[in-house]
Amino acid sequence: AIEGVIGVGKTTLTRLLQPRYDASILLEVVEDNPFLPKFYGDRERYPFQTQLFFLLSRYHQQYQAVPAALRRGALVSDYTFAKDELFAWLNLKDDELAMYGRVHAALGEKIARPDLIVYLRADHDVLMRRIALRDRPFERDMDPDYIREVAAAYDAWLSRLTDIPVLTIETDDLNYLSRPADKEHNARLLSLIHISEPP
Repeated sequence: AIEGVIGVGKTTLTRLLQPRYDASILLEVVEDNPFLPKFYGDRERYPFQTQLFFLLSRYHQQYQAVPAALRRGALVSDYTFAKDELFAWLNLKDDELAMYGRVHAALGEKIARPDLIVYLRADHDVLMRRIALRDRPFERDMDPDYIREVAAAYDAWLSRLTDIPVLTIETDDLNYLSRPADKEHNARLLSLIHISEPP
């Protein structure tokens, strides 16, 4: 599973890895969340609706797609199911957070965990440039401080993770985002990642 802050390049790397390992890929569906634009405009008013939609969407996608993909061979995903809880801790509080936690725990028991997490990191200014370059309409009003909070939450979460290997890659100087055809940079990045053959 490829992880990291919004705009760091998770989906791009997932697509690069797919042919290298003849793997299935699983891509997070973000644009379908009808509450996301409202959330970025008013984080105090819309966090619970946004988070619950993501939780159920991610659960249904992974519960159905992951076992089928693993039966065929390797799988590379551009997100983990566990990361949903990271955003809940950032955005929810009190009774809403408690309710979310109970639902997430119940659903998470049914989701396969990744064998490896590849954590992509980038400086804040680099992230903001990448977000601006991809120019998703619902991200245009995003608060830069929110990106800082998400980055800090990722660092804290993955630094404490002990039961899944984490490979951290600094991507500030890797140009696979802006120059996907740059074979030298792609090779440098992909050479760091090893996916075991499925049993």
